[in-house]
Parts: sequence; structure tokens; C-alpha cells
Amino acid sequence: GESGIESARRERPDVVLLDVMMPRLDGWGVAQRLVGDELTKEIPIIFLTARAEVRDRARGLDIGGIEYVTKPFNPLELAPLIESLLERIRRDGLDLLRGEKLAELRSLVHE
Repeated sequence: GESGIESARRERPDVVLLDVMMPRLDGWGVAQRLVGDELTKEIPIIFLTARAEVRDRARGLDIGGIEYVTKPFNPLELAPLIESLLERIRRDGLDLLRGEKLAELRSLVHE
């Protein structure tokens, strides 16, 4: 977790793929720190995790993630997903995409 935060601050990647279950500092904590840091707050976060419950997905998106992919996942589908999300961010902005993802989740919960 800590080394990932430092790498993100130093390298400023296009996107961060983040597992929730990590030793010492879990993915939730990493995401909170990335979103709260001026140097990294605009880096999109995609959670890749075995935690498949709706409340976990809600937590990830509420923290600031833009997508939540559960394991096992097909790696061949991941690259196009990332490209699509990055294109939407370039076109519409990160905040709009985050808002849409939260709205989608709310509609699922209230069905």
C-alpha cells in the first residue's frame, strides 16, 4: 500500500488498479490517501478484488473509485474497459464519471 502510494505520487500513472485485500494498508486506505492527495487525486482508481458484495462496491465507489471489477475477471476484457473509462474521463471529466457510477449503484440498490 505505502509503496503504491509513493509510486503513484512519483510516476502519476494514467490509472491505478487497486486490490482491496492487501497487508498493512488495505486498498480502502490507499484509495482514501490517493484521493485526498493533491498530487494523485485526479488519477482514476479501478478496484480489482474478490470482495463481491454490493456494500464493498458501494464503499469503493464512494471513496472515489471509478470502477469495481470482481475476481476472477478476464484479463482480455480489462484493457478495453480501462481504455473506455479513460476516454470517458478525457471527454467528460473524472467527477462526472464518478457521479454516474454512484448513480448506477444507487439504482441497483433501490430496485
